[in-house]
Amino acid sequence: MKLTGLQIFKLLPNKNCKECGFQTCLAFAMKLAANQAKLDACPYASDEAKEKLGAASAPPIRLVRIGAGDREARVGEELVMFRHEKTFYRKTAIAAQVDGGMDEASLAARAAAAASFSVDRAGETLRLDLVAVKETAGDPAAFSAAVRAAGAASPLPLVLVSKRPECLRAALEAAGGKRPLLWGADEGNVERVAALAKEFSVPVVVEGGGGIEALAGLAAKAADAGAEEILLAPVSAGPAGALADFTRLRRMALSRAVKGAGYPLAMTAGGNGYEAAAAAAAGICKYASVIVLENPEPWEFLPLLTLRQNIYTDPQRPLQVDPGVYRIGEAGDDAPLFVTTNFSLTYFMVSTEIEASEIPAKLLIADAEGQSVLTAWAAGKFNAEVIAKAVAAQGLEGTVPHKRIIIPGYVAMLSGDLEDKLPGWNVMVGPQESADIPAYMKDVWAKK
Repeated sequence: MKLTGLQIFKLLPNKNCKECGFQTCLAFAMKLAANQAKLDACPYASDEAKEKLGAASAPPIRLVRIGAGDREARVGEELVMFRHEKTFYRKTAIAAQVDGGMDEASLAARAAAAASFSVDRAGETLRLDLVAVKETAGDPAAFSAAVRAAGAASPLPLVLVSKRPECLRAALEAAGGKRPLLWGADEGNVERVAALAKEFSVPVVVEGGGGIEALAGLAAKAADAGAEEILLAPVSAGPAGALADFTRLRRMALSRAVKGAGYPLAMTAGGNGYEAAAAAAAGICKYASVIVLENPEPWEFLPLLTLRQNIYTDPQRPLQVDPGVYRIGEAGDDAPLFVTTNFSLTYFMVSTEIEASEIPAKLLIADAEGQSVLTAWAAGKFNAEVIAKAVAAQGLEGTVPHKRIIIPGYVAMLSGDLEDKLPGWNVMVGPQESADIPAYMKDVWAKK
């Protein structure tokens, strides 16, 4: 349980030496409780204080690392129930599953396709994180061959799906040092699979029905058997049951009320494409740290990755680009001059449509604290004064001979004020939607 400032104060030496940078030990304790200082700043802190404070400051949901190297996936270490309270830190790791019973060529092709999927959106590259290999034949040699083929075809960390310890052992040996995630510990084999996780130093998913309290008990058994990095996968009664179970487990973990609940959550998304996408979307929104798409279809990837990007963006720090002038195409001084805010998605949507028009243009990005056009206008962060200052800051007075600037259609009401702020300029009102920019360039700009 998190300690209060007074509880921390009782653990400090009470010297008031000021060597920590604070006037009193009490002031230092209050900063520690607010996570605004580190205990290392106190040169006289006892080992007991370090131990107690370390345990109290540990995240309620443990960190789990899957894989190794550049593509390692890290999940867990979350601190809040709701995104707006702070933020969600470690994005959901999404896996595409391949059937271990496939021929090696087909399996390798599907694993390679999953690894190669990549889309650039709002300045971030969206891609899958894991490849899951499911054992189906009960043959350790066949499963290890499938794992070897998937590992050779894809640089992504692996998820080994099997309830047979002998198959998991063979697959672990085939995976080498890639630190795959074991998925298959349940009530019937939890000690044996946990022992494998300990032996090979890999994470493990503990799966079980019978209620979340029973699942937490299985996780405690896995920990007692030596597993250090654990994920919980409740077997729930339908989508509504899954949402309830995931929510309750998250609440139990954050409260530290139940031993065995403080682990990241995992789920599978099966059924047809639409059912799987809907289940995965719910999991992304409601605390799933790892999601395995059992029958992945390429069209599922983009909407799920886009949703994940939106959910795991810090609400206190919106995605934004640097203010400035961006030249799109071979834009010279006579090129059209657009202006918009520095919200990343706005920038990429507008710049993409300008490029699609095949007419080179300049795009002036004004600092609106990362907000969209209407949001920034409503908050007073995108107005005539802000735009005029951006024009002056970029030295556009002397580099735009036509003296025309195109503002977003949603803030057409700024045109009069902006002409007052920019004497000699012609303020043009552009389209409301970025998709209409190509037509605007051909039908309006070209005729001016």
